[in-house]
Amino acid sequence: MNTSVLIVGAGPTGLVLALQLKTYGIPFRIIEKHSGPGKASRALVVHARILEFYRQLGIADEVVSLGIPLKSVHLREGLKEKAEFKFSDLGKDISPYPFALSLPQDVHEEFLVDQLNQSGIGVEWNTELISFSEHEKGVRAIIKKGGQEEAINVDYLCGCDGAHSTVRHGLHFDFPGGTYDQLFYVADLESTEDEVMDRSLKAHFNDHGFCLFMPVRTTGMIRLIGIIPRELEQRSDITFEEIQPYAEQQTGLTIKKVNWFSTYHVHHRVSEHFRKGRCFIAGDAGHIHSPAGGQGMNTGIGDAVNLSWKLAAVLHHKADSSVLDTYETERIAFARTLVSTTDRAFQTIVGRNTRNRLIRNVLIPYAAPILLGFAAARRVLFNTLSQTRIEYRDSELSTGIAGKIRGGDRLPWVQMENGNNFDVLKSMDWQLHIYGRIQDRIRKFVGKEGFPAHSFPWHHSMDDTGLKNNSLYLIRPDGYVAYADEEQNVEKLKHFIEKFNLSPFKSAK
Repeated sequence: MNTSVLIVGAGPTGLVLALQLKTYGIPFRIIEKHSGPGKASRALVVHARILEFYRQLGIADEVVSLGIPLKSVHLREGLKEKAEFKFSDLGKDISPYPFALSLPQDVHEEFLVDQLNQSGIGVEWNTELISFSEHEKGVRAIIKKGGQEEAINVDYLCGCDGAHSTVRHGLHFDFPGGTYDQLFYVADLESTEDEVMDRSLKAHFNDHGFCLFMPVRTTGMIRLIGIIPRELEQRSDITFEEIQPYAEQQTGLTIKKVNWFSTYHVHHRVSEHFRKGRCFIAGDAGHIHSPAGGQGMNTGIGDAVNLSWKLAAVLHHKADSSVLDTYETERIAFARTLVSTTDRAFQTIVGRNTRNRLIRNVLIPYAAPILLGFAAARRVLFNTLSQTRIEYRDSELSTGIAGKIRGGDRLPWVQMENGNNFDVLKSMDWQLHIYGRIQDRIRKFVGKEGFPAHSFPWHHSMDDTGLKNNSLYLIRPDGYVAYADEEQNVEKLKHFIEKFNLSPFKSAK
């Protein structure tokens, strides 16, 4: 079987892209220059929107079982508790996963690699991309393994190869942005304190910045993150023993043992493009940003989900190739917004000027509890952190409005007596949702065109999600609304479908 897609990079972004393509029956190869999955915990948090995607793949429950669902966040001024907010209170009506999952990246990657192996496809380790060039019918790539070079031809090339991406460099994309002045440290350690394993994140703010910790492994390890003190930041040989007194003073922890320690500078950059012809970039190859909110890895996985079904649709002749244009439009807009917002948040957390110290020491510990007393503020916070707020309203693939839901919005999660409306998304296919009564003309359309249709009995609680009684929503394979219509107008629906020559995957699987 010919290879349709070459995936370069086997981090979470590349692995999820591979699993998605496997589900759609697309032949691919995935290569990685390293010898195996990473060994450090690195990225930690898996947010609700990613777990919703994993639910579609049928792996969400296993992923959750590997990690630690964080139940709350504590905000502290020095060692004094100022506020606590619980994820269950923030997102209980928004997502089936009202928490943030603490899951070390090495465990996460090993699980995804094992899922690929079980499907009969392995990552080609110790294999790197040397060069590539696009021609009329595809991409010619030169890869190297064990000193031997191989030339392969593929329909599409996907660079998921990190911040120093060979694919991005080969496409000559600028990567504008900057680097924060402060030097940070990260450590995985063990402590004698009982509170470290209470499934919460503790954030300590003071005049010098912040220090936070959270459980990182089910074996009892915690992750500690902070800013290197000014008197040490010019050194290149800093040890954890030098940092330990500062960390213990800031957090109140008694540190028993350190298992891993590293220092690093934080960058914020977004590539000028995510696509050129038949070549794409995703994940850190396209965007890197501050760790504020644990958004980085989640955003890369979101890229993979967005790109995968579009590649599959075009390769299976289930959509016009113009659908691929929407990948950059949708994902680069979000990446730029994310870098901007996390940059502002991060500057507030780490900045040393008077304004930032005032926000850090007064506004956060004193105003946050008041704001979080309002349900609307809690929903905004959860939607932002969990990435359930991501929308593609400006995409060519988005049109219409029904109730408060517009084309491009994530389909709201609705819990019902006998299940919920996310259960049917496991097909990872185009489908029609009608909340209320389905009209006969829509039934006839469904029978003729082959689009699956799901009719959900209306309940007044659906009003709270923004859905409207008797309205129709065309749902994309990734769970976003493409088309919304209050009138169930068949002609308008047909026009939208014909614009992109869309058809369901059903016959392709």
